[in-house]
Amino acid sequence: MNTNRSTQRVLVTGGTGMTGRRVRALLAARGVDHRVGSRAGHAETGTPPFDWNAPETWDGALEGADAVYLCFHPDLAVPGAAETVSAFAARAVARGVRRMTLLSGRGEPEARRAEEEVRRVLPGLTVLRCAFFAQNFSESYLVPAVLAGTITMPVADVPEPFVDLDDVAEAAVRSLTEDGHAGELYEMTGPRALTFTEVGAVLGAATGRPVEHRAVAPEEFVAGATADGLPEEVAHALVALFSEVLDGRNAAPSDGVRRALGRPAGGFEEYVAGAARVGAWG
Repeated sequence: MNTNRSTQRVLVTGGTGMTGRRVRALLAARGVDHRVGSRAGHAETGTPPFDWNAPETWDGALEGADAVYLCFHPDLAVPGAAETVSAFAARAVARGVRRMTLLSGRGEPEARRAEEEVRRVLPGLTVLRCAFFAQNFSESYLVPAVLAGTITMPVADVPEPFVDLDDVAEAAVRSLTEDGHAGELYEMTGPRALTFTEVGAVLGAATGRPVEHRAVAPEEFVAGATADGLPEEVAHALVALFSEVLDGRNAAPSDGVRRALGRPAGGFEEYVAGAARVGAWG
């Protein structure tokens, strides 16, 4: 392993989220000093509150950091995201940050614009352009749908090469702590595409109860998602995002995981079997 020992401290923005938690765990396992960027702050790593929408919080979170994991909330597709992330990147570079890895979305024009804006600030930016997260079915807004036995989506039954977040986190940590990843773009996908109907069959086999896919109108998806506890503005944002990227444009798997990690990407079936073993669906 070609590890660059000169990395002193990594700031993990979105550090309490799905990818951020994994990045933090891997950094800790490597003995890498890191700080957790979150709106509530993080006492364990001594990080003051960090808010993407409050630039006055940025300098405190960046204190002592020379590498940053950029995970923008809620999504790079939202208006103004590119400007905010690039402004933060410029602040970070001015304070001595020399490595950055950006979590991006596959097939999203606004995410692509954010990539370009940040790369203007730091040409050595590493981009992890990700497919739909497999863990959305076990750790996020699709858990209630799986438990109810019906995955409702405001799109047709298109194929998607779902990516395992463990692969994404490993690629992030390597790019932040090792040589050889500066300036790279990794399209992160699973090894093959599955339709949501096929996803339901895999989930059903693992959980022992039927799980089906049903395409619904956007307003029905929003109503169901908000009833399950998702904020309404997030539900509307998901509808807009899904209608854009779940149209077949992302169906072909890519080799980004292999290029970044030197091994095959984790498969959806393996992810589901592992999640079921630890009781993800009760």
